[in-house]
Amino acid sequence: MADTTGNTQDIGATAGAGPRPRKSSWRYIGPGIVVAATGVGAGDLVATLIAGSNFGYTLLWAAVVGCLVKISLAEACGRWHLSTGRTLFDGWASLGPWTTWFFAVYAVIWGFVYGAAAMSSSALPLQALFPSVMDLEYWGIACGLVGLVFVWFNKYAVFEKVMTVLVGVMFVVTVYLAFRVTPNLGDAFAGLLPVVPDEKDSVLNTLGLIGGVGGTITLAAYGYWINAKGWTNSGWMKVMRLDNRVAYITTGIFVVAMLFVGAELLHSANIAISGGDQGLVQLGDILDDRYGTTTGTLFLVGFFAASFTSLIGVWHGVSLMFADFLARQRGERQARADELASGRRERSWTFRAYLLWLTFPPMILLFQDEPFRLIIIYGVLGAAFMPFLALTLLWLLNSSRTPREWRNGYLSNGMLAVAGLLFLVLAVKQIWDQPWSEFF
Repeated sequence: MADTTGNTQDIGATAGAGPRPRKSSWRYIGPGIVVAATGVGAGDLVATLIAGSNFGYTLLWAAVVGCLVKISLAEACGRWHLSTGRTLFDGWASLGPWTTWFFAVYAVIWGFVYGAAAMSSSALPLQALFPSVMDLEYWGIACGLVGLVFVWFNKYAVFEKVMTVLVGVMFVVTVYLAFRVTPNLGDAFAGLLPVVPDEKDSVLNTLGLIGGVGGTITLAAYGYWINAKGWTNSGWMKVMRLDNRVAYITTGIFVVAMLFVGAELLHSANIAISGGDQGLVQLGDILDDRYGTTTGTLFLVGFFAASFTSLIGVWHGVSLMFADFLARQRGERQARADELASGRRERSWTFRAYLLWLTFPPMILLFQDEPFRLIIIYGVLGAAFMPFLALTLLWLLNSSRTPREWRNGYLSNGMLAVAGLLFLVLAVKQIWDQPWSEFF
């Protein structure tokens, strides 16, 4: 996956043309860590855990394929930003006004519901760790406010360092748990063979595992983070590709570790846990009983790190996207990559307005049942975003909007087409499953 454009020449090596290529180096790694941390939240971990508890190691191959799909999508986002100097939203807007309407509705409704979900998810492990301090709703408010203050007053460089520390915590916890449950390596290697379980809806469950882990709007935010890092032209292409591979190797480690835990700890003992973030609280109790208080506590710390990185990652990345959206609506036409690299976007009133939208209105949902119709619309928009991303990237990166050298090759087109089809099937299934009869 080093070069998904299919070009045979060395990247950026055209003599006398374009920026000088940067040497691919580990010391540049950063945005990939951010996108990995943001994309893999508590919901993704519990989905993988349940897959392991239901099917053992059978779907390990699906988790690996899912990481390869996300590598292709994130690489395409980064390649657009670096090769054109334009942001992804600027590219979307060039495809027609329908993209603007979709993003505007999506950003407003998705942000409102996601804000409550992120605060609640971050609050759950804190309440489990400190049960007598305060109620879940107030832990959620505290997490939202801490996230708001942190993103409001810090630029990308500090944000990246904190995310890296939290990813380190996640990595240590998940790998420790994977070793603690003593995985059956023979069965694990057998799970790399593409086999679909012989059960009802097993095909859709398999596709859901491939598409679900780390697959959110944060993939689209990756291009914004590489610009905020200071990577603004095609000279950074090799660096971006290394960074992107690190992101999804890290994601793969998280996913495989949690699948091992599900397969060994839950599947072998025939223990069922509930879906949603509560399933991770249950797992903490199981680990506490089986391996002792230290292991249970360590897991809850990792659970918090996974949830809180998703919270501050969305607070930062999607706010950057929203600020870019409003800037284009106001007619700004400056070099957008340079604008992001300067840090001015992070200090803009539009960035901070969306931060406030993610934080304060969603607090209402912490104290009441989520509004039924709004949740259905949220589910539909969320299902539609990933096929929207994959298919618009196919469009942009095969057109004259992208410099010829950096347009898609056969491999990239194939991977984006597979991703688009995969997410389209999942979107249709999710939309079909919504209780529409109760909506009206």
